[in-house]
Amino acid sequence: MVLNYIWIGFFLIGFLVALYKLAFLGQMDIFSTMMTGLFDSAKTGFEISIGLTGIMALWLGFMKIGEGAGIVNVFARGVQPFFKTLFRGVPKGHTAYGNIAMNFSANMLGLDNAATPLGLKAMGDLQELNPKKDTASDAQIMFLVLNTAGITLIPSSVIAIRQSMAIEQGIKGLNAADIFLPILISTFVAFTAGILITAAFQRINIFKWPVLIFILGFGGLIFGLAFWLQQFPPEQMSKYVGLIGSMVILLIIITFLTAGFIKKLNVYDLFIEGAKEGFTTAIKIIPYLVAMLAAISVFRNSGCMDYLVGGIAFIVAGLGLNTDFVPALPVAFMKPLSGGGARGLMVDVMKQYGVNSFPAKIASIIQGSTETTFYVLAVYFGSINVKNTRYALLCGLLADGIGLVTAILVGYLFFH
Repeated sequence: MVLNYIWIGFFLIGFLVALYKLAFLGQMDIFSTMMTGLFDSAKTGFEISIGLTGIMALWLGFMKIGEGAGIVNVFARGVQPFFKTLFRGVPKGHTAYGNIAMNFSANMLGLDNAATPLGLKAMGDLQELNPKKDTASDAQIMFLVLNTAGITLIPSSVIAIRQSMAIEQGIKGLNAADIFLPILISTFVAFTAGILITAAFQRINIFKWPVLIFILGFGGLIFGLAFWLQQFPPEQMSKYVGLIGSMVILLIIITFLTAGFIKKLNVYDLFIEGAKEGFTTAIKIIPYLVAMLAAISVFRNSGCMDYLVGGIAFIVAGLGLNTDFVPALPVAFMKPLSGGGARGLMVDVMKQYGVNSFPAKIASIIQGSTETTFYVLAVYFGSINVKNTRYALLCGLLADGIGLVTAILVGYLFFH
């Protein structure tokens, strides 16, 4: 229901602002711009969904092999002590644990395209356990919040964009990976906040040894890895980052295939069976994605985003605070709505202020440490036809907000 009001609000607010611009500012082309953006967003939603078909078919095919070979169950048993506390209603040894763990792993490694089909698979597993099929269960809400506030170990796409922009701007010696540690810290804080917030809503006691050991141990591992990588020059660091991500995902694939071969399974047929599910899932999400992107387009093209940023800059300046981070705020506002839109706004900040500028670094940290909450909500719940998302959006946005504030503060700590 909350998502319904927000969706309508995007259209109504955008229309009223455009009407004001036409009547009082004489912007005769404002409605034409909004209509063009509206139709373009529908096309984009369709293209994104179709574009996901191949990667979904690929990963769900391999996941089918992993399930048949029993590897997913091994993942499930490994994370069960931690997840059992957080995901109420999921029985011991259920395959959902393994799929959730693999989804988190893909997100940590910056493998966005791989994470989506794994997440949809996990959400489907949780839906099988959901007694009210049109209403999000506690376990589904926890999964979605932790997915949107997931830890990012390897922000490979942000690093690659910064390096490319540095070459375009003729900047030599730029450490494109200098945002690695700030992003790592910001995402870990957001992830922990997501657990605390959702657990509070669901009245889950998280002060148990499995949860504390995971958070403290994993936090120590993250910061240890971050400080180890910091000793290398940026070019070498980027190579190590890419090597880690590629090796881990290929190792998972080879493990699935080898285990299936040892068990004398027909891994090819299993892959085809899983790939068919990937195609079906990709088609399912088209209407949900088109609906969300259309509303976002109307809101953005009406100029509402510009007014929002300007108002925040005025308030921040009025409080006597530094406003150097304000140019990066459009990325922060767009990221929960559209990953592609936020990426475009980040590049725009880099072009306007320079890739090595403070606003550009803040924009990069925000891009790497926050998630497309509305997109994930629409796609994940849309794929299983859940209409009542309860408090999932609120928890996700609160975790995003904490991640955003942390990103700005860490950016000031490291770069200002």
